[in-house]
Amino acid sequence: MAILGTLLKKGITLRESLEQLYTSPLDLQKQELRNLLIHCQGTKFGQAYAFPKILSSFKQGKDDFYQSYKREVPIFDYDKIYAEWWHLAKEGKQDVCWPGKIKYFALSSGTSGAPSKYIPITREMVKSIRKTSVRQILTMSKYDLPASLFSKGILMLGGSTDLKKSGHYFEGDLSGITASQIPFWFQHFYKPGKKIAKTKDWNDKLEEIVKKAPNWDIGIIVGVPAWLQILMEKIIEKHGVKTIHDIWPNLKIFVHGGVSFEPYKRGFEKLLKHPLYYMETYLASEGFIAFQAYPNQKSMRLVLNNGIFYEFVPFTEANFDEDGKMRPDAVTLKIDEVEENKEYALLITTNAGAWRYMIGDVIKFTSVEESEIVITGRTKLFMSLCGEHLSLDNMNKAIELVEDELKIDIREFTLLGDRSGTLFAHHWYIGTDDKVDERQLIERIDFHLKELNDDYKVERGSALKELKVSILPTGTFYNWMEAQGKVGSQNKFPRVLKKEKAQLWRKFLSEQNLQAS
Repeated sequence: MAILGTLLKKGITLRESLEQLYTSPLDLQKQELRNLLIHCQGTKFGQAYAFPKILSSFKQGKDDFYQSYKREVPIFDYDKIYAEWWHLAKEGKQDVCWPGKIKYFALSSGTSGAPSKYIPITREMVKSIRKTSVRQILTMSKYDLPASLFSKGILMLGGSTDLKKSGHYFEGDLSGITASQIPFWFQHFYKPGKKIAKTKDWNDKLEEIVKKAPNWDIGIIVGVPAWLQILMEKIIEKHGVKTIHDIWPNLKIFVHGGVSFEPYKRGFEKLLKHPLYYMETYLASEGFIAFQAYPNQKSMRLVLNNGIFYEFVPFTEANFDEDGKMRPDAVTLKIDEVEENKEYALLITTNAGAWRYMIGDVIKFTSVEESEIVITGRTKLFMSLCGEHLSLDNMNKAIELVEDELKIDIREFTLLGDRSGTLFAHHWYIGTDDKVDERQLIERIDFHLKELNDDYKVERGSALKELKVSILPTGTFYNWMEAQGKVGSQNKFPRVLKKEKAQLWRKFLSEQNLQAS
């Protein structure tokens, strides 16, 4: 890593990064799809969906390959691809959607469907994740960082590396699977180290890290914002210091992903003595999709040449119903057909055997030329009871503005739809340990949402009659996650709760003698 620090200062760039820089997005993506199809034409999936026929279309006109791919291969969500294909790989069958047997399955938190999703992880996928991780590390040459930073420890707060053996495969969080296979040269810098990383109980793992924290010289921290904030608070309390920099004076970088960091930022920065560089990643259980390529820029660079082919579905009422389910006749686009500042649901085809797979995320291009994106929400995590079309991006931004305005720290929040007589209501549940006036809070949330979203503004004058707010201790949200078996690592509290999950939340609050109405 010290050598890496010197290379960074010289501006070393990987071949893949140069290739993406100097090649058109469509050419890169066409090559990725061709490689995936060639590799998998002998699989059961490839035989069922005429991969050789699709491959023959690559010699023809510019768009023929994509038209052929769309025509032959249907779109899958998790439930469909698992029921038809992935369950066979999980049972130990080989050459299902990817050549050979699948040795690892990542357990995804399942915010939009099944309680736990089993996502296949291949050797090729792990290699792709490593490659993209190094590409992101090398972008640090653009930051004002001392070369000595790269001799410091890197704390990666993830799932247990002691993976569960289930018949033919191992299962666990993606972070646990990848950390269990870290390269030898990285092991000296990796914290919390092999022993603590194997700890299965999340709370026990945090306590072990808290004890060991003063013994480490940490320069970079990696993880989901909520859990890292909880960890830092525990370290500060345990060792009787004022900030995390009193324990880790060389801490410079926080690499985060999974949720928007903005709602956490105010409370997070109270724990610091010096500002950090924030680097966002888009690393899902299904693959490493994008990363922040420039300092102080909120967008991420889509990775176009590392084992993933992307399709884009305009996130409109013409393509999705009110529950966020894609309509059968939905329009799909390839990379050269997208436009800036329009929302798209992502379909991905990957080197782990996902084919035209609806990952569930909604993105927007901030720069088509540079393939820069931001995540704006989830296909099923939005609120539109009566046409207000409230996106996750709208909610996060409104909460961020209210935090700054009222000088409060909102650690968690969620939104439920409700009735107000014959009309509709939104019920906000706000997690904060600061004193705040409920009426002022909901008035300011409402004000900012009207500024951010014209549809919301219109409906607030008609069908969306009432706004309710319940202010809860922050710990209530984490207690509910623990009760649902969703504590730790990659688990996040859903920003919108619907149907069964909304009922479970209200029941939990009632049992805790907290306001659930």
